Amino acid sequence: MEFTDRVLKCIDCGAEFVFTAGEQLFFHDKQFKNDPKHCKQCKAKRASGASRVRPETRTTCSQCGAETTVPFKPTQGRPVLCRTCFQQRKPEQAPAPAAEPIPEPSPEPESMPEQN
Repeated sequence: MEFTDRVLKCIDCGAEFVFTAGEQLFFHDKQFKNDPKHCKQCKAKRASGASRVRPETRTTCSQCGAETTVPFKPTQGRPVLCRTCFQQRKPEQAPAPAAEPIPEPSPEPESMPEQN
């Protein structure tokens, strides 16, 4: 199969970029079905995490009833806490202390001189 360079349009910035024959061969070898959708600059920006936008959801705290925003979509039936209530609750959930410490071995009794 012979590949030729193709011009594609980035879905993020709208800029045109070249999908080279070598890249197409790589995609074919890896059995990728879809063409790339992002130019190299937008792909690098996404990989660095620079523009990650966390979805904010307005909700009411299950503990104190205050209006708050959370960085996730609440699941039905699960409590949602504001930052203050969450931080107050955190120490309560600390792991239980380990079993009682192992006592140090008692010193060996002094040995008695050997008798012949």
